[in-house]
Amino acid sequence: MKNLKKSPSQTSNVVLAIDDLKGYYKGTFGVVFAVDGVSFKINRGEIVGISGESGCGKTTLAELISGTYVPVLHYEGGTIMIEDSNICEIDEETLRKDVCCKILAYVPQASMNSLNPVKKIKNFILDVMTERTGVKPDKTKVLKFVINHFETLGLDKTVLERYPHELSGGMKQRTIIAISTLWNPNLLIVDEPTSALDVTTQKLLIKMLLNLKNVGIIGTIIFISHDIPTLRQICDRCIIMYAGRIAEDGTMEDIINSPLHPYTKGLISSIVSFNPDGSPESDLGSIPGQPPDLRFPPSGCRFHPRCPECMPICKTEHPPFFEPINKEHPVRCWLYK
Repeated sequence: MKNLKKSPSQTSNVVLAIDDLKGYYKGTFGVVFAVDGVSFKINRGEIVGISGESGCGKTTLAELISGTYVPVLHYEGGTIMIEDSNICEIDEETLRKDVCCKILAYVPQASMNSLNPVKKIKNFILDVMTERTGVKPDKTKVLKFVINHFETLGLDKTVLERYPHELSGGMKQRTIIAISTLWNPNLLIVDEPTSALDVTTQKLLIKMLLNLKNVGIIGTIIFISHDIPTLRQICDRCIIMYAGRIAEDGTMEDIINSPLHPYTKGLISSIVSFNPDGSPESDLGSIPGQPPDLRFPPSGCRFHPRCPECMPICKTEHPPFFEPINKEHPVRCWLYK
């Protein structure tokens, strides 16, 4: 599998292609239809945001793409093609050694806890390299390479001599992203990387991600967040998820300024924005009700119990993607039939 990673000239412009992906949680609690028929493509060079309420399937989707399943999460069907390789058909050892980090890097939620608290950052990195390659690396060469990588991303080399408890939350997050991108993966997935950070540190992390792309370390980024204003600072495109399915997929500016799906409209109306004098630009909106229990998802469109524009067909038939006239992005809503 040494040739698993292909150069851009060997592949199409599509970096990630997901078709009818299903992933369910199974246990004594029943079956949770967390990701249920998700399909989309991401082209090389895009920065794509995935957003929606808590529990809509964002993190489960990232775990399925990266192959890092929690014990109760089960792959149920569909395909995940990354650089012409079907992740669903790759054995666990190959996925760990030849795909993770080299082709795909995943920085999960609460990743700051993944650093070994009793080891300096440099020794943690050496352990990671040994685990990935199966060979103990040359310490001098590795540290020289790592120092250069860190400095390219605006991190001081003194970070390598510190223990995790000596780093701030923002510095830990940036350090983990730097470690995850040591192998220049084609696709980086970051899950809620700014949720535990203050506004200033959020800006530093976003600058770092943009720098990763600008200097060619990363080609494509998936940024998962419930915070749409944060996504607007970095993303070209945004996918809106609801109850395990995609509701709308459009450019970031279209999602902000011209949302189509009633759910997306509700999300945008709940964002607080202010005039220069400090007064609110508009009244703060909200979405009535609460997300469904995905053990017993509603029939038809899963948003219909909360939708202010619900029609009879919404209660019985799941909508396909429609492409409304004069709109350039698809939406799953019967309003646009």
